[in-house]
Amino acid sequence: MAENTPAISLRGLTKSFGSVTAVSNLDLDIKSGEFFSMLGPSGSGKTTVLRMIAGFELATSGQVFLDGEDVSAKAPFDRNVNTVFQDYALFPHMTVLENVAYGLRVRGVGKAERNAQALEALETVRLGEFGGRKPSELSGGQRQRVALARAIIVKPKVLLLDEPLGALDLKLREQMQIELKELQRELAITFIFVTHDQEEALTLSDRIAVFNQGKIEQIGTPRELYEHPKTPFVAGFVGTTNIFEADEAKSLFGKSIKASIRPERVEIVKGKSSNTHMGRVIEAIYVGSATRVHIKLDAGPKITALVQSGSTVDESWHRDQEVQVALNEKDLVVLETK
Repeated sequence: MAENTPAISLRGLTKSFGSVTAVSNLDLDIKSGEFFSMLGPSGSGKTTVLRMIAGFELATSGQVFLDGEDVSAKAPFDRNVNTVFQDYALFPHMTVLENVAYGLRVRGVGKAERNAQALEALETVRLGEFGGRKPSELSGGQRQRVALARAIIVKPKVLLLDEPLGALDLKLREQMQIELKELQRELAITFIFVTHDQEEALTLSDRIAVFNQGKIEQIGTPRELYEHPKTPFVAGFVGTTNIFEADEAKSLFGKSIKASIRPERVEIVKGKSSNTHMGRVIEAIYVGSATRVHIKLDAGPKITALVQSGSTVDESWHRDQEVQVALNEKDLVVLETK
């Protein structure tokens, strides 16, 4: 394998279910050792792509390459990848140690050796003392770590994760995000992570592919996607934003363009200046660290401003309150129109 050969390459990948095309002519390279996320709404094609990489679905056309080898026609067990699912799929009658060791057992590894490796894998996910327990005796986060240990014990080249944190509550999910990123760095395995949660993707990923209707709208680092979205879909799906149609942008900025500005870049100010616009508060929602202020501008558009708690701006907003809003042209992101 050449040094710069991608861990995964997809070429012209298409998957149809009857008359429905789930994935359309997809080209994608995922680097070795990368934490790569596929982000998109339900039905966007991201899980179908993951299943074709795993071999659970065969492509209608196109190719899947693993380390430069065409594995398009190979069965899942002939591909050096492993998958962690949202439901964990642990065997309830087996102990945690037996669950983790199962993949080695299927491969014919002796009991002493597979148990030693299973214990090492459990230590990696900080569950070394839980080997004798049954899955039912563990918390959701602990079961998720057992599923990770079972997946990494066979040392796959690529680990596929299909919304593995979706069943966890918010606090536990946030904790597991940190642990998952630390684990990926420690193991230096390529992680391909499927999620519809944009905050999760931004937190975990080296790069993200944003899926929409079976195609990739944009690929980039979390910062690139958030600060420089190329399309209205990416701007609206990765975080929240204010999108202006051409006529709205013309009235506000003097430019007939489709554009976006993030709520945290919208300033509520005192005292008029050249770039301020009058408006009235529609709703103010306090979320702890900030307040989301929804405003109807006199010029027409409705926008949202995100005001950080503790700022110098008066935070006692009320409906129909008159406010002045500063929109700086330097914060405007021009979006592609099809």
